[in-house]
Amino acid sequence: MPAVSICTDPFVLTAQAMARSYGFPGFEYLSIPHPVASLTAEQIRDRVRDFMPDLLRILGVE
Repeated sequence: MPAVSICTDPFVLTAQAMARSYGFPGFEYLSIPHPVASLTAEQIRDRVRDFMPDLLRILGVE
């Protein structure tokens, strides 16, 4: 099942380190602005709309 890892900006270094440690240094994931938990539903929809093209590209369905 296709999937995309998504993390917020403060976790980019951790995501890169995990990818390297598991042998996937070029692993592509989606990084989105932090924070997320305090956003309204409308703000989340706006963010999703902004990063959807990258998510689809990573999935290979653009």
